[in-house]
Amino acid sequence: MSKQVYNFGAGPAMLPVPVMEQIRDEFLDFQGLGVSIVEVSHRAKQFEQVLLAAQERFRQLTGLPDNYKILFVHGGARMQFAALPLNLASLSPTKKCLYVETGNFAKLANKDAKAFGDIQVIASGADTNYDRIPTIDPGMIDQDAAYLHITTNNTIYGSRYNSFPDAGKVPLIADQTSEILSRVIDYSKFGCVYAGLQKNLGPAGTALVVIREDLLGHAVAETPTLLNYEVCAKDNSLTNTANTFAIYVTGLVLEWLQQQGGVAAIEKLNEQKAKVLYDLIDGTDYFRGVILPEFRGIMNVSFNLPSAELEAKFLKEAGEVGLYALKGHRSVGGIRASIYNAMPLAGVEALAAFMREFEQNNG
Repeated sequence: MSKQVYNFGAGPAMLPVPVMEQIRDEFLDFQGLGVSIVEVSHRAKQFEQVLLAAQERFRQLTGLPDNYKILFVHGGARMQFAALPLNLASLSPTKKCLYVETGNFAKLANKDAKAFGDIQVIASGADTNYDRIPTIDPGMIDQDAAYLHITTNNTIYGSRYNSFPDAGKVPLIADQTSEILSRVIDYSKFGCVYAGLQKNLGPAGTALVVIREDLLGHAVAETPTLLNYEVCAKDNSLTNTANTFAIYVTGLVLEWLQQQGGVAAIEKLNEQKAKVLYDLIDGTDYFRGVILPEFRGIMNVSFNLPSAELEAKFLKEAGEVGLYALKGHRSVGGIRASIYNAMPLAGVEALAAFMREFEQNNG
């Protein structure tokens, strides 16, 4: 029997074990068709049912208002960095788009958008190495802008917005890739929310986009067909061959989340998991958290040890006992434990026990 392994990778991240078991059991024969889900046409009625069920489960889990469309789009979250200004920058006469930079992916979002609009960074946490979320005063938000873009959870450093900016009449756009469905959020506050599937929803390479209907139909003429949200909504994500397997898995993950009691229930568990690690970090000088306590998220816990040599030893020994993929992002180093919805409390407790033992042996 293989040893227990807990996957703390930031993405592609672990999936719930019952979901993986169902995928395994159905992979060769989907719904009695005698073929695999990866062989079923995206135009087949069986796949249409998979797609509609996934959309409906997401709507149920979030209480999403009826005037929002749920899209599955190619290219993951990063493709949306360019798709957003192509679809929405024209809402401003000058194509002015506002961005808040709270980490690496927020920085990439405005970088990729620059070719398609007048991109203005109104606040950044770079000066403090992204250890906090910068304050956004309503006076900073030009009401003639096309939109305000934020990244609600910082995957690399581990910070998050505990409250969201009031953007006035300007649509608030959010990259929620590393925290989607991890906590209860009022989606009516946003014009558009998007997330790569690979952390809390399913396999990499596809993104879920939730967009208010009044924001459709503003794409500039040169927008590629597959990046045009209006076209995607009209065709219900089937303009061309969708990633049928990713959508299928997402539907199973959403069903699993419903079985756990929904988003409110998983939020309580996520808070409990994060508290186990933060209490340990706060109780010693050996492990040093990256984020100021008032800005900590519950999905990614980043910390450092007293030296790079000890961090290398920590990672090696952690891997040997089944604590997988704890290495921090290449841009910052250190240790990062990504504890997404699928991570059980037992996995976090195993990591905490290892951390205490490591400090005792190497402190």
